[in-house]
Amino acid sequence: MITELSAVSDAVAISAPPSVHRPIAVVGAGAIMDVAHLPAYRAAGLPVVGVFDIDHERARAVAERHEIPTVYRDLAEVLADDTVEVVDIAVPAARQEEVATAVIQAGRHVLAQKPFAPDPPTGIRLVELAESMHTVLAVNQQLRFDEGMAAAHRMVELGWIGDITAFSITVDIWTEWSDWPWLLETERLEIMNHSIHYHDVVRWFLGEPAGVFCAAGRLPGQRAVGETRTISTYLYDSGVSAVVHANHTNDHGDNKAEFRIGGTSGAIRGTLGLLYDYPHGRPDTLEVHSTVLPTDGWLPYPVTTRWIPDAFLGPMASVLWAVADGQPLRSSGLDNLGTLRLVEALYTSIATKQVVALG
Repeated sequence: MITELSAVSDAVAISAPPSVHRPIAVVGAGAIMDVAHLPAYRAAGLPVVGVFDIDHERARAVAERHEIPTVYRDLAEVLADDTVEVVDIAVPAARQEEVATAVIQAGRHVLAQKPFAPDPPTGIRLVELAESMHTVLAVNQQLRFDEGMAAAHRMVELGWIGDITAFSITVDIWTEWSDWPWLLETERLEIMNHSIHYHDVVRWFLGEPAGVFCAAGRLPGQRAVGETRTISTYLYDSGVSAVVHANHTNDHGDNKAEFRIGGTSGAIRGTLGLLYDYPHGRPDTLEVHSTVLPTDGWLPYPVTTRWIPDAFLGPMASVLWAVADGQPLRSSGLDNLGTLRLVEALYTSIATKQVVALG
């Protein structure tokens, strides 16, 4: 069984970036850049040459913490730096089109924070622009690179649980949205800014659903304008069922963040360790029960890395390999249009209280 597990771990390990380094500039110096992107890049020896944020003092503080040599005054200064080849953008979706458009038009490659656009039409414009400029456009859906989730995906690819019959993700936590003040006034909150990770990986495992239904709620008296509880159900013509249940109003200390994938020949179950003590977290857990191997009960998979910061190297390494030799992106802008369409359908379902067809 050790041999089988090694086959999974070897396949899901995040590829080391190419030996030829390409200078990176980052736009946005918020918390996620500070605690996730930059520590992952620094650990891998990637050259981050400069940072820009509309809050110049925050950018200076982040640059000092991560030993970044240049703090740009504005985006024009970023793009005037001829050494920069890749720009990592981590700004709210409403600002991302403006920034990404300028970066792509300047011929630089882009890694865009999720959601990479506020709506599908905007996403299509960015994808078409990147194609016309022959630049790489990737989306930082880094849950696809999280070791536990990536290992589960590989187990499915290897046929360990047969054909998937059901997929569920359950997150029951407390989230202090005021840690991101701009989110408090965001009408589209939970799905667009959190559960988009889960909806993206459901697509990664199962493909596009025929339709979706979503119900959303809020905690009475909450400060945040948008939804903080959602239940999303996926409809597939094959009969496969999938559900994402996310509740951010659990203030009782018994956090839970679990996923389970059922199949015709077994099942996979795991936890998303990050959400038990965000942003510090703990390693994921992952177990597989298979009649194909067979496992003789539940077999643990030894997850050794964490969503933050470790998984954040994956999207950037993928960009760098795509630039170096054309390797396919695991989370391209083109593919992520499907996630944007799915998110849009979920919000339409909330508004109409009806199933929304996709396709």
